[in-house]
Amino acid sequence: MTTASDIEPVHPVDVVIALGANLGDRIAALQGALDGLRATPGVEVVAVSSVYETEPVGGPQQPEYANAVVLVRAFIPVMALLERAHAIEAEWERVRAERWGPRTLDIDIIDAGGAVSDDPVLTLPHPRAHERGFVIVPWLEIEPDATIVGHGPIRDLKVDTTGVRISSDRITTE
Repeated sequence: MTTASDIEPVHPVDVVIALGANLGDRIAALQGALDGLRATPGVEVVAVSSVYETEPVGGPQQPEYANAVVLVRAFIPVMALLERAHAIEAEWERVRAERWGPRTLDIDIIDAGGAVSDDPVLTLPHPRAHERGFVIVPWLEIEPDATIVGHGPIRDLKVDTTGVRISSDRITTE
């Protein structure tokens, strides 16, 4: 079994991170996540997608999401980046009460340099990313030649993009 310690970088690694929020001020939450990542020592923000409005997938009835994808270069272990992501979510009062339930902020590590891990704390690549239009569409915008291990180039994936549309809202990328 691969563990999270097997995916810790010995050199910088590019990490794809998905952001989502559907409670409260969604755009402020996405901005807060981006600002929190940018302020993290050992993390360099490389690219940020546009904001997308998306219909919820799975779970209970809930409001639409605002989603974005961020590409960062991590000079810290991926597990430390995950811990930082959870801390940022906590700052936005993220509650994990219901699987696929509504949330003030969700930060998911999608890919970390093509690493594969079946660690239950950090499974890589993210197990459902290849099926999610709200991840693939913004990721294509910032990294059109990306691939997902086991699934190939993201541009070739057949994902349902119904309910995924670009928003006029923006998050500040600098």
